[in-house]
Amino acid sequence: MIRGFLPEDDPARAFAPGSALSALDEIGRDLPSLLEDEGFRAYARALNIPEWPEWPEDRASRQRLPELRLYYVRVGFLASAYINQVSQPRATTLPANLARPLAHACALLGRPPILSYDGYALYNWKRFDPSGPIALGNIDTLQNFVHLYDEHWFILVHVEIEAIAAAILDAIGRSARAIADRDREATSAILRDIAAAVWKQVAVLRRIPEKMDAALYHRTFRPYIRFFENVVYEGVDERPMNFRGETGAQSSIMPALVAFMKIPHRQSMLTDHLKEIRRFMPAGHQRFIGEVEALPSPRDLADPAVYNDVLEAMAAFRETHYKWAQEYINRWVEDPRGTGGTPYMAWLKQLIDETRAHMLPVP
Repeated sequence: MIRGFLPEDDPARAFAPGSALSALDEIGRDLPSLLEDEGFRAYARALNIPEWPEWPEDRASRQRLPELRLYYVRVGFLASAYINQVSQPRATTLPANLARPLAHACALLGRPPILSYDGYALYNWKRFDPSGPIALGNIDTLQNFVHLYDEHWFILVHVEIEAIAAAILDAIGRSARAIADRDREATSAILRDIAAAVWKQVAVLRRIPEKMDAALYHRTFRPYIRFFENVVYEGVDERPMNFRGETGAQSSIMPALVAFMKIPHRQSMLTDHLKEIRRFMPAGHQRFIGEVEALPSPRDLADPAVYNDVLEAMAAFRETHYKWAQEYINRWVEDPRGTGGTPYMAWLKQLIDETRAHMLPVP
């Protein structure tokens, strides 16, 4: 995974000009303006969403995967916009013209039919300079709910964090040999690389306030990534369904690190939630985390100070997340549930405490 959990190639920016699917690009561009109108839902119900074209030889081939992901992004944004339009009461029925294309695309991708972290962040960026880094200043989003640059920034901070994770995954990939050989020096060097990468991620996450206003987030674009509760997917399933909304907890970085460091989080509703939320990650990411869980622990081979530095960096990342959750959400809203539908403040605190409790004694 040379790019960590980001796609191997930059995401598709648009469909072929003049193709049936290109209509989705225009709708996507217009979406922030359309959502300013209280008549958006009537407009959306009348849309003729082009079906994802089938190729009998390979329904979701590697060659078509970037476009399938873009299709999921465009339709997923539309569906979440429809259900959670800020100026209107939440809708409880997703019309068939949106529900069917979304459900079909998500089935091909092997994921639940709702916009998740992968569509909101992992597949939702482009580089200004294709030869430059995947980093703030050289990236922008492909799709947004609102015109505010705050939403761009929120997404792009996560994209750079994911790009940095490539170094973490590379180090984990090198660990199997070092641990099998009982090579203490090599194991500690790998952990130093991981710690350095996580501290870089902490530094990027701390940049959130630079271009994101705490007074705007909770009432402008956060509502659009909220979970679906008792929503009927018309033409798909007439039973009301619940799906977790987009949340950073759907990133595979921390689960991979927890698996590698063998942090024993106490069995609780939280750990049940963390296992369940993997359904909203890409299938390849789920497999990778499972492979990391099967690796032997580096704990008894590592320099304690180096091992602890990884844990401290992880705790600092979670503390920064906790701080922003308090600053941008908790002090503004009464609902204790996050966009993923969980009591995020109490659960983040548990994760921080249990991460630090796993530290080794230093001689």
